Amino acid sequence: MLLDPTPGPSPEGERGIGVALREAARRLAAISETPRLDAELLMAHALGVERDRLLLDSARFTVPDDFAKFVERRLAHEPIAYIVGYRDFWTIRLAVGPGVLIPRPDSETLIEAAVGYFGAVGPASILDLGTGPGTLLLAALSEWPNASGLGVDASDAALACARVNADALGLPDRAEFRPGDWASGLDRRFDLILCNPPYIADSEALMPDVADFEPAAALFAGADGLGDYRRIIPDLPHILAPNGVAVVEIGHRQRISVTGIAEAAGFSVACRQDLGGRDRALLLTRP
Repeated sequence: MLLDPTPGPSPEGERGIGVALREAARRLAAISETPRLDAELLMAHALGVERDRLLLDSARFTVPDDFAKFVERRLAHEPIAYIVGYRDFWTIRLAVGPGVLIPRPDSETLIEAAVGYFGAVGPASILDLGTGPGTLLLAALSEWPNASGLGVDASDAALACARVNADALGLPDRAEFRPGDWASGLDRRFDLILCNPPYIADSEALMPDVADFEPAAALFAGADGLGDYRRIIPDLPHILAPNGVAVVEIGHRQRISVTGIAEAAGFSVACRQDLGGRDRALLLTRP
């Protein structure tokens, strides 16, 4: 007779997990806006299971030794994504680590805007400028199985991570990654151009989770936060295919400024808001 190797529910296990989560959440409240979620993600990671399984079946588990170490790392402001080694984005899971910008939920607005523009048919060719761990390109390719694309980044660490993610998602044949300085040197046209450039002013103070851990080159863009838009947008008309669209992320107070840069480059501009109702993405098309 075969025995179930998974231990059965136990009141002791449920109480132990519950107590550990409550205590961790209490401590994490000092440094996190989502302390309970952080505690649950760290516990699931320590156990080697998904968070939903932990929540549905916590009585089957006992608190692992690694949990306390993970909580201490988080208390030192290390981002959850670096501790667990991944971030979920759109419909995919992306590996991330030190030296790589962590994908944000707000950036899903760019994919939503692209889906709204192209519909189910989708673009044939996609360019992701400043691809990081492949965030926007791989999310778009997962949405449109007949598309292929190129991700460009100046960071070798980001490109290495992007290639790992493409392999893990079964997309290496459709996703190419190469080093580059934004659109400089590109000589082909793309139906969809995605870009989440740095847009934070050099003088702006950030939370320690971001400032002390994520790469500054992926965050800051000069005295007014607009330096990279001024470099990127004037090159886009030469590489955007007819009837294509460039979707560019902006800081929520930058709509007017970036729209002016885009209109000066000959684009018509529309704006999309994120789930919080803040300006987040500009859609650039040719009149």
